[in-house]
Amino acid sequence: MTPTHDDPDALHERAPTTRFSNRADDYARFRPTYPGEAIEAMLAGLGDPSRLVAADVGAGTGISARLLAARGVHVLAIEPNRAMRDAAEPHPLVAWRDGRAEATGLGSASVGLVLCAQAFHWFEPASALAEFHRVLTPTGRLALVWNQRDERDPATAEFTRLVRVASNDDPAGRRDVRPEVLFESRHFRHARALTFRHVQALDADGLVGRAYSASYVPKEGPAHDVLVAALHTLPGRFAGPDRRVSIAYATEVYLAERSTDSGEGVVVPSLSTSR
Repeated sequence: MTPTHDDPDALHERAPTTRFSNRADDYARFRPTYPGEAIEAMLAGLGDPSRLVAADVGAGTGISARLLAARGVHVLAIEPNRAMRDAAEPHPLVAWRDGRAEATGLGSASVGLVLCAQAFHWFEPASALAEFHRVLTPTGRLALVWNQRDERDPATAEFTRLVRVASNDDPAGRRDVRPEVLFESRHFRHARALTFRHVQALDADGLVGRAYSASYVPKEGPAHDVLVAALHTLPGRFAGPDRRVSIAYATEVYLAERSTDSGEGVVVPSLSTSR
């Protein structure tokens, strides 16, 4: 469940707007992208993408924003961390803005889609959902997306174990991020879940960079040194002829439509697909 303000491990209280400042380059280079099917699912039924304006909130270095823009969507990338914004690869359909999920700076009813990719767990959930309701058009949609490492895969399980040990099981690295608050929110209706398969192939240096992209992984000290040495052994244990290790993900996509009144959202059973 997404942490709330009553949770001592609530991630929105752990400096979410600054903690990635020394991770931006690693984030841009080594974070995985998202499967095309996930992008198609969040756009389905929203009409011509070239006429859609989307807000990518907590846009990081623009990985998800560029995927939307590649389909013709005009994207407002909202990201409070300047280092992350500066590390983003430019795209003509992506406009960057300094803002937070709880106060985006966007106009009311100004976007047809709000996307939070690998980000919602860093927000204060109630305030963020209220803000998303405000900025969405009456027919707008919210999409919350995470790449979750699939530990059923042996190489992925070992990578995750090594990162967990090195970070002393930091709360930010825990895998259960299902946003129950979305399913309970009066601001959204028809909440549903989809799951897609995704794979990222990395060599030894890429495995280290992928680990460094997580804000909770040490970049110096004894635990760091042990982690780096161990990650360099993974290609010999798990890689194919190309010396690259496949890290498996379950890409979880949570979709909901904006409620048109202040009543409780209508919750429907979750859907799950594997592709």
